Amino acid sequence: MPRTADHDLRRAQMAEAVHRLIAHDGLDAATMAAVAREAGFSVGLVQHYFASKDELLLFAYRRLTADLLERVARITAAGEAGGQPIRRILLDCLCELLPLDAGRRGEHRVARAFQARAMDVPAAAAVAAETAAVLRGRVAQGVANGKHCGEVEPDTDADLAALEITALVDGLADHVYREPEPARHATAGAVLAGRLAAVFPGECRHYD
Repeated sequence: MPRTADHDLRRAQMAEAVHRLIAHDGLDAATMAAVAREAGFSVGLVQHYFASKDELLLFAYRRLTADLLERVARITAAGEAGGQPIRRILLDCLCELLPLDAGRRGEHRVARAFQARAMDVPAAAAVAAETAAVLRGRVAQGVANGKHCGEVEPDTDADLAALEITALVDGLADHVYREPEPARHATAGAVLAGRLAAVFPGECRHYD
């Protein structure tokens, strides 16, 4: 295996170990020693790739957000290939941000731990702000595209609609995490679907 690929793989494995530790026991559990044990490496090897715990945590945060955005991109591409309306594609993408199963519950806990850290660590705050901006931008682009295909009213403010929708998703995610009962999952999905229906009241003409 080329050294660059091996380097990237080991860093990714260490980031995944960070995610598992935080998902199970919280941010304080992600020490260099614990990450080494979880990933199956020596502490010295972890320190070879990351000079400090802060550097490791920042890399793990970036990996988390990059993985999420990649999943959203795949869902979008699949929806477009399947001829789905924008409202449906956005619903599927945004539901990916809700902790509706064990994997996404763990991811939500990790994300919130990093966001709390971002209150005091400027580098983490920059990652949080960048990720939020990318998500809002993609929703805003969806709203703008909806104007062209007939799903969205022409006078809709795309940026404002995106802010409202992403803020709603943030709140719903916390609500579902606190109350993980299936009924809450259904309610959260219905609330999100209703808001998207209000922003995208028309029928898509793109595939006509």
